[in-house]
Amino acid sequence: MSPTSRDRGRTALAGALLAALLALVTSCSAGGGDDDRASKCPDTALTCGPSTASPTAAGPSAGGTTTGQATTGSPATSSSGTTGPAATAGPSGASTKQRAAGACASPSDCGFPDASTTGPRIPMTRHDVGAMSIRTDGQVIRGWDITGSLDVYANDVTVIDSRITSANWWGINLRSGFHGLRILHTVITAVPGKGPDNGGVDYAVSNMGSSSVEVGWCDVSVYGDALSMGQGNLHDNYVHDIRPFRNLGGEWQHTNAVISNGGNSGHLIIRHNTLLNPTGVSQGASASIGLFADTGVVKNATVDHNWLAGGAYALYGGGEGATGIQVTGNVFSRQYHPASGGYGVVAAWNATGAGNVWTDNRMSDGTSIAPEAS
Repeated sequence: MSPTSRDRGRTALAGALLAALLALVTSCSAGGGDDDRASKCPDTALTCGPSTASPTAAGPSAGGTTTGQATTGSPATSSSGTTGPAATAGPSGASTKQRAAGACASPSDCGFPDASTTGPRIPMTRHDVGAMSIRTDGQVIRGWDITGSLDVYANDVTVIDSRITSANWWGINLRSGFHGLRILHTVITAVPGKGPDNGGVDYAVSNMGSSSVEVGWCDVSVYGDALSMGQGNLHDNYVHDIRPFRNLGGEWQHTNAVISNGGNSGHLIIRHNTLLNPTGVSQGASASIGLFADTGVVKNATVDHNWLAGGAYALYGGGEGATGIQVTGNVFSRQYHPASGGYGVVAAWNATGAGNVWTDNRMSDGTSIAPEAS
């Protein structure tokens, strides 16, 4: 081969290699969007997390399930590893300037959950189930658009990438003596005026037992006491548009985005949620987070890096005798009231309780908050 021929051959080979490299770079760059997630994740709905990732973005892997079916199996652990604390250091998504100033214009502006980061990530199929009882250990409900409610008499049940529209007392209820319930990437709502409590609906998720329930990346609305439990792991949820109603006794039902009635035997973790209670004080508003000693002393609750707004007080802190209550890094919004809650930010805070911690909590404009002595 002549020098000229060799030069042309080298030029052609270099061009081909360059073209291949450019094609590879283009392919990798194009693969970052939501439309390509199915090819990146063999079980997309269960392993990739929401399209706009929160700090604990990856959901659990529920092996053996197929879209639109309920199956039995043993789902793998979620990003938190167990039903303990979700692995998050706090909200993300805010600009460096906002973080430095400690100010947030809105929940999403500073990386807190909203409708875009919660709820199902796959198509769903309709299931009119009425008041459905679940009695099979390890059952997985995935991709169901449910009209009805779920009453769980089984262990290690998972509801994921689904929607529940209930006209019962609850959307999902775990019965005493059972454990391992997980509700992930699910919308839980109701039709106002159609519930059994004089037209109202009481609990989106109710934990009647002494074991932990995990609720993560869920979009919850309408219910009076949306997330009701003494022990559980509540993370990356968006609770909003709570609807006031008069109960069967004719009184305004007290409303809370999260409520614990005390006497708990386990740990309640409330981390990186957006918790909004727009109910007016004259219509029964209690709190965004209500830690109440109605059935016993409140203990062992972590309230960490949440966005809170509304209620008579945005937070009820457990009251007399409360111990192990850690309130850290939360943002209290003036969205509904100048003081976040109608009467103030926090009530019933036991500053002298063993293990009680209040640190790095602020208003949404960056103003630091110190609770008044109860």
